[in-house]
Amino acid sequence: MIAETIGLAPLFLGLYLFGLGTIIGSFLNVVIYRFHTGKSLSGHSHCLSCGHQLRWYDLFPVFSYLFLNGRCRYCGCCFTPRYLFVELATGLLFVAAGIVAETVFSLVLLFAILSVLVVIFVYDLRHFIIPDKLTIILTGLTIAFLLSNSYQELHWVEFGFQIGAALLGSAFLLLLWLVSKGQWLGFGDVKLAFPLGLLVDAELVFSFIVWSFWIGATISLLLVGAAKFGGGKLHLPFLPTTLTIKSVVPFAPFLISACLLVYFTKSNVLTLFTTF
Repeated sequence: MIAETIGLAPLFLGLYLFGLGTIIGSFLNVVIYRFHTGKSLSGHSHCLSCGHQLRWYDLFPVFSYLFLNGRCRYCGCCFTPRYLFVELATGLLFVAAGIVAETVFSLVLLFAILSVLVVIFVYDLRHFIIPDKLTIILTGLTIAFLLSNSYQELHWVEFGFQIGAALLGSAFLLLLWLVSKGQWLGFGDVKLAFPLGLLVDAELVFSFIVWSFWIGATISLLLVGAAKFGGGKLHLPFLPTTLTIKSVVPFAPFLISACLLVYFTKSNVLTLFTTF
């Protein structure tokens, strides 16, 4: 853990990283809302219902949302719970990064990677599209992350295998995209699979792909069941439209969830059942 490197108590560092993550998550909410809208990221935050500019005491990550019960202080309009989810998720991911990172430099790069993943996760849920700009940024950050580790330990052969494994994982999704003519997943998912495959170990790329389909199938079945018992429709605060049994669910959140699961737990589906 990075705490040993910088000489801080693990509990103190964990609380610090969680707090830092929630602050970054608050900024990511702004990025998610304003990305590709032409709005500046430096503008003041305001209520989307009444337009009132939010004061500094309305913008404390997590605490402001809970204290105000998820409502605007000025008009009482409900805020989307996405704000709270993004702040909490980013905080927890930063703590997890602090557990696995070995150097401060790799930790900073991992923070950046996780931040981009959070934006892609929520953006795809909202708009059903993965902006190429985010995928390119994620790819560059991931390659820099791998190169920093490979250069330090001079494991260039492993780095080459990592590139090849990531390409194979992306190629498999490309095959599914071609066979289904884009009905099973989007081409953005094919491109996203490459940097995600780079992040996990080469021998775990297969597990990452399998886990993405397992997670996707499980959540999709749960959503279909909930929609069926809910009169054929299901409204979730994270999605822009009401779900029905025939609704299309974006695949990027499943890919990202599987990648993070495999990266942080080193879960290998080939040996998963032999442990029982």
